Amino acid sequence: MGRIVNATFMTLDGDITNMAAWHWDYFGEEATAAAQAQLDRSDALIMGRKTYDGFSAAWPQRAGTDPFADRMNSIDKYVVSSSLTDPQWTNSHVLGGAGGDAVAAVREVKERTDRDILQYGFGDVTRLLLANGLLDELRVWLHPVLSGAAKSDELLYRDTDKTNFEFNGSEVHSTGMVILSYVPANAAQ
Repeated sequence: MGRIVNATFMTLDGDITNMAAWHWDYFGEEATAAAQAQLDRSDALIMGRKTYDGFSAAWPQRAGTDPFADRMNSIDKYVVSSSLTDPQWTNSHVLGGAGGDAVAAVREVKERTDRDILQYGFGDVTRLLLANGLLDELRVWLHPVLSGAAKSDELLYRDTDKTNFEFNGSEVHSTGMVILSYVPANAAQ
């Protein structure tokens, strides 16, 4: 059975959206290697429509430029969406289309996947996964910067049910970025 692993890039003040302003200053060789290893451990990606639209516009253009782009383009992509009907990015599949049961579809994907199912960013799909006990690990790539630019809807915080996590490990990079790993307490071994 596959594990769903969320990887969220975040600033000290909770900004998860305005990455162009802060992310690349801290994404050195160590982060590049960690990102590649994380993707290589994954059989699939899971995302919402907004992430899909951004990724599908960018990654196919980078095909053949580096191993990360090639892996990103080649693995299965599952999009939780009620509005996407004809995904064009290679190996893309829609879960929970008009009237469908996205939670049941995600469970089915987990059952038939052997390795990790990677999710980038923290949004509605992540909250759906958490609410239904489907998220297995949360990795926060904490950048040592206060962006000072995020609006309330661009922060990790949202009104949601309390969810407890247990510490699962960390990785400290020379740039000051720290990857923090947590598992939901109800899923901790």
